[in-house]
Order: sequence, then structure tokens, then C-alpha cells
Amino acid sequence: MDQGGAPPVFSASAEIDGDHLHVVVAGEVDMATADTMLQTALREPAGKITLDLSAVTFFDSAAIHALVRLAQQVPGRLTVRPSRQVRRVLEISGLGEQGWLDPA
Repeated sequence: MDQGGAPPVFSASAEIDGDHLHVVVAGEVDMATADTMLQTALREPAGKITLDLSAVTFFDSAAIHALVRLAQQVPGRLTVRPSRQVRRVLEISGLGEQGWLDPA
């Protein structure tokens, strides 16, 4: 039952449309939630995966590791839409020029 409290710190949902899996992640992706993000993106077989991180407010090294693992497991099929914070973390970590990172 919703008590009207603060929104969840993390959420991940997936929707498949034909051969395209769209995964939306919000909140903090860290050591406790990074694997859930990864497993949500791998739950359904898909020809193309869009990982929408535009509502992510925190992204740590565990999140980076999960994202790199995902990119390795679905080569050429991943597009990541980062939030400003995620883009900054990826740039600092040297991943800002990856082909899977949406340049917009």
C-alpha cells in the first residue's frame, strides 16, 4: 500500500515491441541495483535493446561494470540514452565515445 512517501530510489522496467526491447531505468544505479538493471535488459531476447537511463540520478562503478557487460553480451544491438549524470560518469571513465552511447 502506498503511504505517500518518497518515490522508489530505483526502478527498472522493460517493454518489448517486436524485436526491440526498451528498458527504462530510474533513480540510483549502484552496487545494490546494477545487476537488476543488467538482468532486466537481458530478460527478453531482442534484436535491438534501448537502455533509457535519462532518469538515472546516480551511476557508480558497479553500474559501469554492468553496462559494459551488457554491451559485450549484445554487441551492435545496444543503444544507451544517458542522463546528464550518467554521461558525465561515462566520460570520466573513458567510455564517452562508445558506439552504443546515444550522442544526443
